[in-house]
Amino acid sequence: MVGYLRTAVLMAVMTALFMGVGYLLAGTTGIVLALVFAAGMNLFTWWNSDRMVLRMHGARLAEGPGTEGLRAMVADLARRADMPVPATYVIDTEQPNAFATGRNPDNAAVAVTTGLMRSLSREEVAGVIAHELAHIKNRDTLIMTITATFAGAISMLANFALFFGGRRDSPLGLIGTIAMMILAPLAAGLVQMAISRTREYEADRIGAEICGEPLWLASALQRIQGLASRIDNNAAERNPATAHMFIINPLHAHGYDNLFSTHPKTENRVAALEAMARGGHGGAAPRAAAPSGPWG
Repeated sequence: MVGYLRTAVLMAVMTALFMGVGYLLAGTTGIVLALVFAAGMNLFTWWNSDRMVLRMHGARLAEGPGTEGLRAMVADLARRADMPVPATYVIDTEQPNAFATGRNPDNAAVAVTTGLMRSLSREEVAGVIAHELAHIKNRDTLIMTITATFAGAISMLANFALFFGGRRDSPLGLIGTIAMMILAPLAAGLVQMAISRTREYEADRIGAEICGEPLWLASALQRIQGLASRIDNNAAERNPATAHMFIINPLHAHGYDNLFSTHPKTENRVAALEAMARGGHGGAAPRAAAPSGPWG
């Protein structure tokens, strides 16, 4: 409940920031125009975000020999979570990682990399899949799409300030214009980061309940972190705006500043899962985790 309340507050801050930038640019009219602009962007991403992200990362539908185990595991864990079975995709990259996308549980997808299937045990993969199903069940994929859209729109509006700042009737002076161009996108990025981190902790908790064993996910996070920090994910590096969707930050090749990482520290997530295990909050192991496939 605390996680949901914190997310609601942060979403309200993001909306207020967006409207504030619109007001500073063009007064009351700017607020209206900003809201119309945001509504249009969110409507577009509502219908297209899942296909866009999957295409960006070259994801292919998991079908045919070698994917039976993965599909069976996703279906079993989705049944345990009492939710529709999402489409399952595979991304051809050596970096072990995974993400979920889709506007709601009825229109969702889970994508895992070939590196994840090759590098992790069956139990660890089950923990990762359960984490991604938790994101779908919590509708985090929709929340993160909206926040990413707001953050991008705020950056665009801040750039427009260069054209409005010189007007005599503008509420911004030259110094105010420059400050807004710098600080507004920075503030939006920080709020987006805070929302992402909050949702990751919640997905870890619920994912551990779905798979039945918090230590499976804890072990998976440690293994993925160690390998992902050494193996490039070229598609993610080309599309850094999608980094928040992955279970572990896929970016490192271009030296992105960890200060603005959208993910909590892995050791903190692992510690929370270990505490959950000690408290006896796990459940039964998955009833039908795939007996064959990459982990056979």
